[in-house]
Amino acid sequence: MKISRLTCLFELGSSCQESSKKFFLDAMSTFKLLSKQQTAHESTIWTCAWGRTVHRKDQQNGDDDDPMEPEEAEEVEELVVSGSMDSSVKMWNFGNEKLSQKCQLEGHCFGVVSVDINSDSSMIVSSSLDSTIRIWNVETKQLLMKIEAGPLDIWTVAFSPDSKHVISGCQNGKINIYNVETGNTESTLDTRGKFILSIAYSPDGKYIASGAVDGIISLFDVATGKLVHTLEGHAMPIRSLCFSPDSELLLTASDDKHMKLYDVQHAEAVATLSGHASWVLSVAFSPDNTHFVSGSSDNTVKVWELETRSCVHTFKEHTDQVWQVKYSPDSTKIVSVSDDQSINIYSHERPPPPPKPIDDYMAMMSTD
Repeated sequence: MKISRLTCLFELGSSCQESSKKFFLDAMSTFKLLSKQQTAHESTIWTCAWGRTVHRKDQQNGDDDDPMEPEEAEEVEELVVSGSMDSSVKMWNFGNEKLSQKCQLEGHCFGVVSVDINSDSSMIVSSSLDSTIRIWNVETKQLLMKIEAGPLDIWTVAFSPDSKHVISGCQNGKINIYNVETGNTESTLDTRGKFILSIAYSPDGKYIASGAVDGIISLFDVATGKLVHTLEGHAMPIRSLCFSPDSELLLTASDDKHMKLYDVQHAEAVATLSGHASWVLSVAFSPDNTHFVSGSSDNTVKVWELETRSCVHTFKEHTDQVWQVKYSPDSTKIVSVSDDQSINIYSHERPPPPPKPIDDYMAMMSTD
């Protein structure tokens, strides 16, 4: 009987803790500006991406007589990529809370409006107002592929989750799917709409979403190439959209100052979020699927908790509109780029969740 009461007590404590845990974590979160790279480009910075490369190197054992094979050590490098209206793509290393330029990728003739890094951070794709798409090797910094799109403005590009394809959204309302190895167009999805400003591939590889200048969001089934849903929740241009890491939600940002969350399976809006004083230009989920971040022409960057749909912090470090924001792969940092020609890196450190009371009890019972 005592055990039953004790179990109930700890289960109740666990339930109470679950309800307050998220409040505790966000209250204890650390938000601060880690690095500000002034005049990172010679003109407006419109786009950025964040990747992580892992280099393996042999590490000899301390005992020279030890016949065991050398151990492999891993060196992790935080990679930030930026694209600017000065026509350049730059690669940056972020370490010791400092951003340092690795190299500048040359080739585009006009402004670079979109960049992306593939899943293992081995390739970069960029699109430009010169109507070309370029794919670069991260390790060698060499151009792997140049894709001519013809007399079209390619406003946005993205890698597929398996890195085998690149998708682009164009001014004619069509989405082209290119083979990364050959550069050939494998298929074209037609939204039958207007200029596509934003595009995203779902992490599970099943869907492609696009946002247009007329506020229409199109959702395609990748396997069939068919348009499965048309979402009309916004009345103004869709500047940015992204899928949640579990592919269940679609987050959209618009010139109407609002963001919307859609249930992908049912194509239903589950939330409308407000808080910015002007156009919302960019949104991005944290890889751990707990938060998302937004950038706006009101010069601010806002961090939102996904479960409560509430803003938990606002950064006011830019002096001009914020064109793009991204989370780091480990969800602890955020990068933003702006018309003010700067690249900002912020921390979003969260403490580990406290142990559940029932876990404490079991640990106590197992101790002699």
